[in-house]
Amino acid sequence: MNQQIKLGIGITATILGSIAIAHHQQIVQSIATNLSGSPAVAQAQPLKIVFPTRSSAGTTDLPTKAKAVTDFLSKELQQPVEAVFGDDTAAVEALRADRADVAFLSSRPALKAKQLANASFYLAEVRANYSGGHTYKSIFVVPKNSPLKSGKSEATLSQLRGKKIVFTSPTSGSGFIFPVAELVQMKLVPDRDRLTGFFGQVAYGGGYDKALQSVLRGQSDVAAVSEYTLGAPYITPAEASTLRVLYSISGVPAHGISIDDDVPVAKRKQIVAAMLKLNQPANNKLLRDLYNSTQLVEVNHDKHLKPMKDALARAGMQP
Repeated sequence: MNQQIKLGIGITATILGSIAIAHHQQIVQSIATNLSGSPAVAQAQPLKIVFPTRSSAGTTDLPTKAKAVTDFLSKELQQPVEAVFGDDTAAVEALRADRADVAFLSSRPALKAKQLANASFYLAEVRANYSGGHTYKSIFVVPKNSPLKSGKSEATLSQLRGKKIVFTSPTSGSGFIFPVAELVQMKLVPDRDRLTGFFGQVAYGGGYDKALQSVLRGQSDVAAVSEYTLGAPYITPAEASTLRVLYSISGVPAHGISIDDDVPVAKRKQIVAAMLKLNQPANNKLLRDLYNSTQLVEVNHDKHLKPMKDALARAGMQP
């Protein structure tokens, strides 16, 4: 074959090969860009955090407040962070089904998250109106002029025999589980299913404010609620001045943050460290705006949630 022809074929093959490689690289680059907007971010999967709506103050305009937190965490973790919304049950299911990596949870759902998703509780919320910092009290509240005498003994709660009680809800820790567990421990009731044998009437308010209003309006003799509900936004200062605490139970575990065990250990440590930076003065408003918490503290999963686990067992309830 003519030497010039051979040379031409060789040059053509080289050019075609270079074009094919370049075209392949362009395709890969295009796929990465379409998936994430930029090649660098394509390799970083978004971290999904569940922010549950709570009946307490601090959940107004939750999406906006949650976005402020996820934007902060995204910068700290150098990866996309997305907010997911739902109640505690949906949050636990999201962890179980790997549709979320992190969730803000109350103590009973946190136990369920461990059971179903092997997600552990790493951080607890601190509030200024929690008497125990990252624990608070469950209280029985009566009108200030009630003939029932306040105290800390079995005799105090024995006075409730035949009375009309309103619990916050059948799933509330401080508004049902801890009060019932205390009554069972004192052998005043057998379990949560046989309350009517002791009380004259059992009702559920459906929220702290409604439970307290039931007492304020004379519909119930006593309400079971959290210690921090004796004031705004639940009731007015004037209303609070007409009530008093009959009996209190300490050690209710505060809400906090659970992380799925599918998240690598190193990444879990980074998430905890980033979350703790919300305690710093420059960032603290983000945390306060979210759920009225002033601080996050590291806790041991088993130790922090043990009081709830024990209360459930005494009340004859499952996590």
